[in-house]
Amino acid sequence: MRINFSNSSVTLDAAAGDSEPRISGIAAPYGVDAEVSTGQRVRIMAGALPVDGKMPRLVIEHDTSRVVGVVDMREETDAGMLFSARIADTAEGRDLIALLKMQALDSVSVGLSVTDYEMDGKTMLVKAAAWEELSVVYQPAFPQAQITQIAASNPEDDEPQPDTEENNVSTEPTPVEAAAAETPIPTIPVYATARKDVKLPTAVEYLSAAIAGGSAWHDMSQALRAAAPDVVTTDTPGILPTPIIGPVYNNFVGRRPVVDAIGAKAMPAGGKIFIRPEVTTHTSIGASLAEMSNQSGTFVVFNNQVTKQIFGGYVNVSEADLDWSDPAVLSLILEDMSRIYANATDNYAADQLLAGCSQSSTLTDPTSATEWVSDIYDCASTILTASNGNLPTHLFLSPNMFQYLGSLSDGSDRPLFPQVGPMNAFGTMSPGSTDAVAFGLRVVVDRNFAADTVIVGDASGFECYEQQKGAISLDSPSTLSRTLAFRGYFATLMIDATKFVKLI
Repeated sequence: MRINFSNSSVTLDAAAGDSEPRISGIAAPYGVDAEVSTGQRVRIMAGALPVDGKMPRLVIEHDTSRVVGVVDMREETDAGMLFSARIADTAEGRDLIALLKMQALDSVSVGLSVTDYEMDGKTMLVKAAAWEELSVVYQPAFPQAQITQIAASNPEDDEPQPDTEENNVSTEPTPVEAAAAETPIPTIPVYATARKDVKLPTAVEYLSAAIAGGSAWHDMSQALRAAAPDVVTTDTPGILPTPIIGPVYNNFVGRRPVVDAIGAKAMPAGGKIFIRPEVTTHTSIGASLAEMSNQSGTFVVFNNQVTKQIFGGYVNVSEADLDWSDPAVLSLILEDMSRIYANATDNYAADQLLAGCSQSSTLTDPTSATEWVSDIYDCASTILTASNGNLPTHLFLSPNMFQYLGSLSDGSDRPLFPQVGPMNAFGTMSPGSTDAVAFGLRVVVDRNFAADTVIVGDASGFECYEQQKGAISLDSPSTLSRTLAFRGYFATLMIDATKFVKLI
């Protein structure tokens, strides 16, 4: 990739002693950003320019047919690359000396072929380049890079010139033009001279060039291209559309793993509290009784009181937003409310299920397949004994325990729960689905469980009740808005704690 970096202004200081005229100064600063006409930013890094090998030629305006000398000294510093160049005693060389001395030309530009670079955001960091030529240019770019001295060979110029305002020029920095591509192409020249202002031709000039044809028309075409103004997106905001790609993305999952596993029963419409009866004392039956005798017993039904919980939320939406939004904001809000309601009720159910577990066992190492098997069977034995013959049906897990369980392997490093289960597998699990079976129990993974939660249980011992009331809206004329609400009644009951064991 060929890049030419225009550098900054000239300070003239006549010196003598050489047989040929000489200029010296800073060829290119390091670590300074330069913006090209296309918007690409380029930065030369320290060590990118060589100090040995073939000497760069000294040319004018990056025109290799206008060679006027050679760079015979290169010295690298922390600030940038210093140079010294001899100017040939030719007609163009003598003209160049005269122009430099009168400050008509006062800048230099390095011409590089980039061999190694990387991108820092949108800025090309030049790490290595072949330095092919150094040009004297009209327009400066870097204020840090200067021709600091010109030495003339004419006898009348041998005496040092005073440091006067005429011999020193300070110019404002202008953007440098360079080029960058994703794949370096050393043969592409990119000129770094500043863009020159070109006036649009008049109608008479245009018609005259069209009639003349040939080189006149070619020059006119070039002038039109140079004078044409750039039109970018910042100039036409009024006609740039802003498309909306639908549907609207919403990553909130409104599933209810615990509630779905347990099942939601219908809630009575009346009252804040309702009764759920439970047999707490059973009748007695004896064997081998004596004649004219019997086993006495009793029967007790307890009245469990269930308190209804109110779940709901609302938002105020302006009437204008309801009318102007596309897609309609009303449907988006209601959909989001339904998801949040589902999660809130499931979170409540998960907390109540964990809090209602009074029986517990210990899981010391969740990475041990042997301990998982032993503990699951221990829980099943406890439930079978304590709940009068019931056996567990579900395995409730927090996400981290789901990870531990799915990662279990046997002594031969085979997955304990393979995705495609052979006949002798303990179950099937996969990381892409919570619909799994482990140890013959249905796995229920719920992100609303606290970390390290493992519950083995019979789902019939925990009950959920619900009355979904859905959405309601109310107009507010005083504020030209509408209030949207989503609500429902929800309750849970641990009716039989003997059917659950939590592993801690």
